[in-house]
Amino acid sequence: MSLFQRVIKISLYRGVLALAAALLCISATSALFAQPSSSIPEEIEWTWEVRPPHPDPKLPNVLLLGDSITRNYFPEVKKDLTGVANVYLMSSSTSVGDPRLPRQIVEFSTMMQVSFQVVHFNNGMHGWRYTEAQYKAAFPGFLRSVRKLVKSPATLVWATTTPVRSDAASGATNARVNERNAIAAPLVKVAKIAVDDQHALMMQHGDLHQDSVHFNPTGANLQGDQAAETIKAALARIHK
Repeated sequence: MSLFQRVIKISLYRGVLALAAALLCISATSALFAQPSSSIPEEIEWTWEVRPPHPDPKLPNVLLLGDSITRNYFPEVKKDLTGVANVYLMSSSTSVGDPRLPRQIVEFSTMMQVSFQVVHFNNGMHGWRYTEAQYKAAFPGFLRSVRKLVKSPATLVWATTTPVRSDAASGATNARVNERNAIAAPLVKVAKIAVDDQHALMMQHGDLHQDSVHFNPTGANLQGDQAAETIKAALARIHK
């Protein structure tokens, strides 16, 4: 190879490296701008937290972390896990994409001062004013916040977001629900987190909608029964 050819080859190599660095910079910048720096509040904001009045120190502690969908099936989970676990609830309108959510999880953990053996979590029926790109950018941080609540990711259970009726006025559509579930699925899989497929379950029970997003007591009990079974399976993995 001549000196001229070597110079050209080196120049091309340097050009490729510079292009790769530029692309990485653009990608990182895009991810940064995808994440909102401030909250996009909803018309009504709320939190709902429940702890057992007399937790049994001999039983493991379980947390349901979610929104009003989770809150609706919490009583059934609590009933199903009687004598099996102390069941706590943290539900909120604060969604994935909202920078307040990770802080609220930390505040809840600090306030409760409880070691959780299993956390069953989803917060998917809010935050429709955030784009799917913002949801995707925020989801890894959401996972990190939840993982801090337990000692091992093997004791986490991700619940998929449930389907909605066509008349949902919150901005939710089944196309968006499906897209967000598709965003979460590979991230949850890489983190080796178990899945409670609440979406697949309730796709079979569209007749049990109480309103455009929530399910009636029969539907909520079906959800709670399935959630309880996934939690029992997670507890069993701990004691193998």
